[in-house]
Amino acid sequence: MGRHDSGRGWYGKAVGAALGVALLAGGASVWTAQAGTGAPPAAKAPATAAPRTPARPVDASIAHASDAGPRGLNLTIDDGPDPTWTPQVLELLREHRVKATFCMVGPQAKAYPDLVKKVVAAGHRLCDHSVSHDTAMDKKSPAYQKQQILDAERMITEASGGVRPMYYRAPGGAFTPYSRGLAADRGMRPLGWNVDSKDFQRPGAATMVETVGRELRNGPTILFHDAGGDRTQTVAALRRLLPQLLSQGYEFGFPVR
Repeated sequence: MGRHDSGRGWYGKAVGAALGVALLAGGASVWTAQAGTGAPPAAKAPATAAPRTPARPVDASIAHASDAGPRGLNLTIDDGPDPTWTPQVLELLREHRVKATFCMVGPQAKAYPDLVKKVVAAGHRLCDHSVSHDTAMDKKSPAYQKQQILDAERMITEASGGVRPMYYRAPGGAFTPYSRGLAADRGMRPLGWNVDSKDFQRPGAATMVETVGRELRNGPTILFHDAGGDRTQTVAALRRLLPQLLSQGYEFGFPVR
């Protein structure tokens, strides 16, 4: 798993343009605007929403293995949900009967709770991808890391109607021993990746398909994105890649917790 900065540019711009955040004295965050897509504000998640299951500590090591066996793959989708691209990704997954793990940025989940619920209803899993998508989180204080992880966990859980994220993926892979331990104590297995489609660079769908095929020898967990800009190429790549991998005998599962 290597670090990448797919989020630092787009998310900083999105926050500056469409999301106002104020850090309270206790470290919590209050988001005062919706994600920048031009969509009308989503209904506010009820403040009383509570997890349906309590947090149970899990392994703090970074997950890579798949629960689908020796030919198992884990498809992970980062940075959403997004009202344009997430529904298209969900439709492709439904068409090919593939399950995926959606690593959501907290304010995006808060802005689009209906999409979070659709992800859960379709049998996919949720992953905490922080509040601000700060790829330099590992250089920040434990208090900052805690705020980023726990605030996003709360936003995602409330948006889902009480379904907790099962994983935590540090933006850009910026894990620390502290962040891994904190997430694991909250029942979120730290989640890495082995195959980076590089879709954030928009190299073309064919190149993404070739990259995934070439890098599968590195391990089973594949990284794509459903937010952060135009994901036309991502959708096109998945449209080609999913049937191709299934025809090669791969099965899609979830990261082992």
